[in-house]
Amino acid sequence: MIALLAQVEIRDRAAEDGCVAGNGFCPGWIADNLDRYLEPFWQHVYLSIVAVVVGFAIAFALALLAHERRWLVGPIIGITGVLYTLPSIAVFFLLQPITGRGALTALIALTAYTLLILFRNIVTGLENVPSETKDAARGIGYTDRQVLWKVELPLAMPEIIAGLRIAATTTVGLATLAFFAGAGGLGGEIFADITFKSNVVFAGGLCLALAILLDVMLLAAQRLLLPWRRAVAT
Repeated sequence: MIALLAQVEIRDRAAEDGCVAGNGFCPGWIADNLDRYLEPFWQHVYLSIVAVVVGFAIAFALALLAHERRWLVGPIIGITGVLYTLPSIAVFFLLQPITGRGALTALIALTAYTLLILFRNIVTGLENVPSETKDAARGIGYTDRQVLWKVELPLAMPEIIAGLRIAATTTVGLATLAFFAGAGGLGGEIFADITFKSNVVFAGGLCLALAILLDVMLLAAQRLLLPWRRAVAT
């Protein structure tokens, strides 16, 4: 029995070696090398979430300011639009003489790429609130601040969360290039052995899984924060 098990193990190892040598998709190799992806994965999570959170805070403040001073909408969209169109790798290298290599450089660039999406969605959500709804709120004694926080922002939440979903999934993809800034992440693992199919498929699959997970979490948050939309759908 022991001899039979040994033969099976030897045969499996030989098959796995052949899989690696043939550059196939090798589950055994992936299982044996899971630990090499743990730190890059959590670094990727860190870069993605921090960039989106900081980007949302900046975009939210700018959107509230532009909501009060409408003339600011055009200039802010113009500036954030320029930032969004800059090639990410070029931005990583341009920032390095100023901020050095590391996570800070990557986070500055990744945050900048979220601003256009988030700002535009927040402003659009606020603009789409019906004027008669705001007038009714003022009619029952709400101040402008109360109208903003109790009426406009809740009704704008679907557009705001839609912007967050787009920004989150986009940032996960852009974060794969953060290793050019010395920030690590799954991109470093992909490019470290880009000719090996198992490595690329698994590291890329982790990026895809992270993007899907963040999107599902934001969708769940939307359903939790907007119970009236569930009631309307029902």
